[in-house]
Amino acid sequence: MKTTYPFELKPLPYAYDALEPFIDKETMHLHHDKHHQAYVNNLNKALENYPELHNKTLLELLQNLKKLPEEIQTAVRNNGGGVFNHNLFFDGMTPDSSKMPVGNLAKAIDRAFGSFENFKETFKKAALGRFGSGWAWLVSDENGDVKIVSTANQDVPLNLTVNPILEIDVWEHAYYLKYQNRRAEYIDNWFNVIDWNKAEYIYNNPLI
Repeated sequence: MKTTYPFELKPLPYAYDALEPFIDKETMHLHHDKHHQAYVNNLNKALENYPELHNKTLLELLQNLKKLPEEIQTAVRNNGGGVFNHNLFFDGMTPDSSKMPVGNLAKAIDRAFGSFENFKETFKKAALGRFGSGWAWLVSDENGDVKIVSTANQDVPLNLTVNPILEIDVWEHAYYLKYQNRRAEYIDNWFNVIDWNKAEYIYNNPLI
């Protein structure tokens, strides 16, 4: 799959109905094939007339937004962030979840939060507390210490100066067909489909 312009829609790593009953087939179709595709299309459109940027990876673009031509900074921030965030979100779920953190990440979560239950409570609070649209994230720093952050819209954590491990999408299009306004129920159910093996891999092999 291409990692530079023109960017491509990353396929789901599982069937559309694989995460049911926690995330429904209809939402996965709409979320991946329509919303996610739109971010890919709009990112490519923003970059189309800037050949000097066509060899830049998505990470390079997002980590250097202030160095981009001013007229496309917002478009790349919004749409490039949308592509990055959705790639990690969809890849971070699985129908075969262990339901619990594993390996070094499990130890880091226990160090930071005292227990997995405390982590879940803190993470849910961050996801519920994000006013409007956005994301809640588990990230790590250069020392391997983990923390929870929240970002608005399609922003990425601290312009990707920390390592994103996993995140939940709390835009309404991610859950409204099944859960309507019951964001808390959606968050609770999302914990059942986290790919903790993938999260452990990213923790040990930082994206950033």
